[in-house]
Amino acid sequence: MKRDRRAKIVATLGPASSTTEMIEALFLAGADVFRLNFSHGSHQDHRQRYLILRELEKKYRRPVGIMMDLQGPKLRVGQFAAGSIQLQPNQKFRLDSNKDAGNGERVSFPHPELLKVLKPGVELLLDDGKIRLKVEKTGKDFVDTIVQIGGKLSDRKGVNIPSIMLPVSALTEKDRVDLAFGLELGVDWIALSFVQRPEDVLEASKIINGRAGIIVKLEKPAAIDQLDELVRLSDAVMVARGDLGVEMPPEAVPAVQKRIISSCRQLGKPVIVATQMLESMIQSPSPTRAEASDVATAVYDGADAVMLSAESASGTYPIEAVTMMNRIIMSTEHDPLYRRIMDAQHLQLEPTASDAITAAAAQVAHTISAAAIVTYTTSGSTTLRAARERPEVPIICLPSDIRISRRLSLVWGTHCVYQIEADTFGQVIEKASKIALQEGIAQAGQKLVITAGVPFGTPGSTNTLRIAQL
Repeated sequence: MKRDRRAKIVATLGPASSTTEMIEALFLAGADVFRLNFSHGSHQDHRQRYLILRELEKKYRRPVGIMMDLQGPKLRVGQFAAGSIQLQPNQKFRLDSNKDAGNGERVSFPHPELLKVLKPGVELLLDDGKIRLKVEKTGKDFVDTIVQIGGKLSDRKGVNIPSIMLPVSALTEKDRVDLAFGLELGVDWIALSFVQRPEDVLEASKIINGRAGIIVKLEKPAAIDQLDELVRLSDAVMVARGDLGVEMPPEAVPAVQKRIISSCRQLGKPVIVATQMLESMIQSPSPTRAEASDVATAVYDGADAVMLSAESASGTYPIEAVTMMNRIIMSTEHDPLYRRIMDAQHLQLEPTASDAITAAAAQVAHTISAAAIVTYTTSGSTTLRAARERPEVPIICLPSDIRISRRLSLVWGTHCVYQIEADTFGQVIEKASKIALQEGIAQAGQKLVITAGVPFGTPGSTNTLRIAQL
């Protein structure tokens, strides 16, 4: 089960990928982490997929990361008497708190807290930005707008308001129920939607209380204004380009993506690039050349993972999509330019023993042509700092806790082992050597660079580096 690549693949499960056979096929094709999208499906659906993944993990003795993606607050218009209307440019149109079915002049907007903060001049984007309205007048329970870009507007279409900080928590009541379910189930990662401010992450963190890693989804312009602070508070970050592309000009998204990846790299946090990566493969067995280039760009930028959404959840070719993403990553990483880019990114080290050891491990591995770097970790921090250096060789992660290994399956360059127990550094070396040979990562006569914290059991105390010959 050794992957011949460093960047990881996140695959979303859904109607097209719910059977044991299909999920196993996705795993064998290259999926490292599986996403359960709580915007769709019942708790029973997600429980069944979770149980299949855990059985798969036991079968292959390879940790599998499971991410639950919370829906977050969704702003939507109400319903229309005729199911839809046609809006014309320069037409006046009202959004109000009246629950009656809408018509060509008005529609319900069941978010009274937002009606209070909208001001003249604010732009509203409906149906993923296809329709644009500008607020002209506000009242206690309504806003009057003028249509800037018209089109067909049907029931329950989404509304984006990019220019203001919305007085809405990132966690809805539904999210709280879903979160309690997911934590009880034992998911490894929680992806937070609609994050606008650090307080959103802190609120979720109090509930999660270390039981899962927190992925901050960056999809609001307000969040980008506080990027570094949000990255510090997170355990990982997702570049959610779908909503970002709606709420900011499309030409701004590539630069923002690179800025997010750079911040995550500097702070040592895993980063996922998501949305529309191989969009055409929902209906086609092969991607466009532009999509292949898009995936490759994320890999060249140093992203930890790239994600498939509808391609694997509801598309016609889920296995082909994972296989293609695997091929694109491998091809990119085998390009000599890729290694030069990774080597050129000199990240500033923190003045800690852990950073000194992990940076030295990458340099030593290069100097002696080691087959791999080995990290024996209690909390995962040793492995994260080792991956931050983007070494030339794989990182064999030896966790003392299977839960840590599952989380680290998202991290660049890691080859995570199910779980090991060791009382001495000698035992770590012995087990690391055996695993490296068994997994085909190293051959007899090659060397391993091994890091750990001594005494064992103290999180974040990496202070030892050894070289072992197989």
